[in-house]
Amino acid sequence: MALEVQVIESSFVVPSAGMPRRGLWVSSLDLDRANRGYTPTVYFYHRSTDAAAAGNVSDATSRLKDSMANALVLFYPLAGRLGVDKDGRIEIDCNSEGALFVIARSELTMDDLKNLEPSPELTRLFVPRIPSTDEQPSSIILAVQVTLLKCGGMSLGTALHHVAVDGTSAFHFFQTWSTISRDGDGAAVEPPCHDRTLLRARRPPSVHPDALSVFCPKMSFAEPSGPTASKVFVVSADQLASLKRASGSETTFCALTALVWQCTCVARRLPPAAEARVSFSANIRRSTRPPLPTRYFGNALVPVFAAGAAGDVASDALESVAGRIRRAISRVDDELVRSAVDYHELFGIDYRLQRGILPATELRMVSWLGMPLYDADFGWGRPWRARAPHEQRPGAGQWRPRPRVLGGCTYGGVRATALCKARRLAFSFLCVSCHQSKSKFGVGIFNCIHVLFLEQLQ
Repeated sequence: MALEVQVIESSFVVPSAGMPRRGLWVSSLDLDRANRGYTPTVYFYHRSTDAAAAGNVSDATSRLKDSMANALVLFYPLAGRLGVDKDGRIEIDCNSEGALFVIARSELTMDDLKNLEPSPELTRLFVPRIPSTDEQPSSIILAVQVTLLKCGGMSLGTALHHVAVDGTSAFHFFQTWSTISRDGDGAAVEPPCHDRTLLRARRPPSVHPDALSVFCPKMSFAEPSGPTASKVFVVSADQLASLKRASGSETTFCALTALVWQCTCVARRLPPAAEARVSFSANIRRSTRPPLPTRYFGNALVPVFAAGAAGDVASDALESVAGRIRRAISRVDDELVRSAVDYHELFGIDYRLQRGILPATELRMVSWLGMPLYDADFGWGRPWRARAPHEQRPGAGQWRPRPRVLGGCTYGGVRATALCKARRLAFSFLCVSCHQSKSKFGVGIFNCIHVLFLEQLQ
């Protein structure tokens, strides 16, 4: 069956109450994400067996629009547009022009989609298309696409510009929107904090010398030399527990990232003396003094990295490699955060979209662990599937939580997306198998890890 959808309606949803127009200043940590573009998420919902909750298709889409309009009163920057202030600095123009809301239809059913993993196809079908070019990028901040499936189910695809929010803030909005849709006007919601001046640069800006050894330096991207291929695995809750024990009871992120980093160094056959780095973003909401408000709305992330000789990373005990990652995270304190903000103010930010592939010595991980990925219940139950279509950049990866309970079944554990080069794909799997045999994880730990190895086909 051809995988196609047909757009039947496009409109803009504006806040349900009038909002005064103003320019919202954004921090340098927001500007640092400007070149990431839009972050997509796709939820899939079965047709509800509760007729009162489900209603008809028209009722469901109207309900989504009305509840979004109410949510946008609290989250008004998402109804605005990207603009520039009088000094030429990017800002959010809170003009209430609205979020793009697309309704589409497809002959596909849930059965057709049960094996659809993060991929360009997933993005093409279910994430709203926002017209944009390098010369004239889109100024829309939030776009949503509801796709009505032949079986009566639906998908809800979203695209949020990264300059506006990080993952924590995005899911705060999704939770609020779904709560209002499910519980109505009396829904208990937590308002966001829009004061981004909490992350304003110091006067004068000052960068601590030690901070530069923690920041992830800018990398040179290469043009891909061929198409990509991917493969997905899953890690169960029991297997994850075994892995964490083997890593010295490190966090889920540290344990999983350490293992993939080791496998990547071996699979890419890096010279033993080459410096291998794994980079990731650290949430700094609790790192500043005083801490940022829990519901701070914006980007509260700084890029950090762990590094080591490729030979050491590949051969050291998992506990040692996980410790490298933990120590990098532990160095993120108030001074480092303030230095990161000041650094960007002093030296500027490249707003151009990042293109190309990462160097072989680099691994970039994005963590959605701890995010309420499966909490988006709009009144017809939790999503059957939740996917984050990934960027097509070999060398990057993503950790995603699995639902603990779904449809009466118990899951837990982690789904992971790891993106590397396809000509080394088979060797990556061999590396995983070898790591299995010399570890105490138990046979078949990777039978249930959702790790998507994306590599270039040579």
